[in-house]
Amino acid sequence: MLTKDLLRVSRAGGGYHPQFAGRQNRPLAAKTLGVFQRHVGDSRDALDEALTALESEADDFKLVRGFASLLDREAVFETRAAVPPVRARRAAFEAAMDGGGVATSEERAEALDRAASALGVTADAVDASLTADRDVEQVLADFDPRWTPDELLVQYNLSLAQTALFDATDVRVRSSDPKALVSAVKRLRLMYEIRKTDAGREVVVTGPDALFRRTRRYGTAFARLLRSVAAADEWRLTATIDDRGREREMHLTSDDVSVPGVEPMAEPGFDSDVEADFAARFRGLDLDWELVREPEPLETGTSVMIPDFAFDYEFGDFRVFFEIMGFWTPDYVEKKLGQLDDVADVEMLVAVDSSLGVSEDIEARDHRAIPYTGSVRVKDVVDVLREYEVELTSASADALPDELRPDDDALSLEQLATDLGVSESVLDDVAFPEHERVGRTLVRQRVLDSVAEAVEAGMSLSDVESVLDTRGLGDASAVLSRLGYRVEWEGLTGGTVRKKDED
Repeated sequence: MLTKDLLRVSRAGGGYHPQFAGRQNRPLAAKTLGVFQRHVGDSRDALDEALTALESEADDFKLVRGFASLLDREAVFETRAAVPPVRARRAAFEAAMDGGGVATSEERAEALDRAASALGVTADAVDASLTADRDVEQVLADFDPRWTPDELLVQYNLSLAQTALFDATDVRVRSSDPKALVSAVKRLRLMYEIRKTDAGREVVVTGPDALFRRTRRYGTAFARLLRSVAAADEWRLTATIDDRGREREMHLTSDDVSVPGVEPMAEPGFDSDVEADFAARFRGLDLDWELVREPEPLETGTSVMIPDFAFDYEFGDFRVFFEIMGFWTPDYVEKKLGQLDDVADVEMLVAVDSSLGVSEDIEARDHRAIPYTGSVRVKDVVDVLREYEVELTSASADALPDELRPDDDALSLEQLATDLGVSESVLDDVAFPEHERVGRTLVRQRVLDSVAEAVEAGMSLSDVESVLDTRGLGDASAVLSRLGYRVEWEGLTGGTVRKKDED
């Protein structure tokens, strides 16, 4: 972003049009880069003089200053002095006081001599050190810019557009990547709604204060949002600008602004601590549900909403959407309830801050509500998901035949359940005429007979396990018990197979 004094806009036709840099400005961008590169080792004052000279040659001095402002952030300036400036000033002041003060150039020279003697350096070194930490005296020690001249143009245009958004009161965006856009909006603590228009879905972004009055206080957040907007392949943005009390519209597209080839600033992954806390605790559980962050949008009449999460059931095509309502503003709550009114044919679970007092309103809309205070209790959510599991398990069981005849000679119930896309418990009431259940494994009789011939008392457990592995059997304890064997353990390292009736 640039400072407001470097903003270049046109107000032709009553609009608000940033004056972007184009290919014709590439030579000027290269010259500005060159000024910095040539002045490594020189003072900032010398660098500023060279930039001022370049400004006088350019058609627009603000463009040079904009380039220089961006490049200055890539420069490393150092204070170089024989004596630390603060120490040099203290010694010179004390020396002047010892001499009764300084009123003439001769008295100043004498004071510097006394200070130099005390510091063990020359008077010239003391004199040069007195102001070495002033900005104009600092030295450009290193300059390693991230941008080529072409990339500097791209960065300048992005920064110029961000600066123009400082005075925005609302922003409307259509993007080829709406999911990433909404994720960025939420991370920036902005409020939004998604409207369906003839041109496609449009994300309307404001700040919480916009519910009560128009405000410019969210301009910085809008500016940061632009970087995420511009990362999409195609997008169009319209912003309402408060231009010194007059409303103007600014239009930007992917043809105007893009992101140069550098990594964007890292941003937090969740838009609230409540969401982050819930996600971390839920993902730490071993459940048959996968937590999905910001799933697909849901149509709600003329607009769209993107719930915070969804839960996908592992054993079937079933999804439960999950929204956390933590905003306290009455207008926002009313808008959210209106959206829930229009969400149809989906399962929706809503965790709602108890202070809002709208749990019954949510239930009346045929959605499940979980009140919370401070943080969402994972147990409350899991309890609801368990209810769904019971229904889903019952439906899966009804869909299965009474008998199953798998092709494999030996097959775990876990693997069979995975193949069928059901939970393992559904198979408890299914008959397997061609197999015997041995533990949690289905085994044909001929496999058991083969194992019985290969195993005998006195074999080591490791040898028996090798026999079972070749036949696709993993549960050694269950198979050995079925065949009338037990394991006589020898410490913690192994065991020997014995007949159960052996003493």
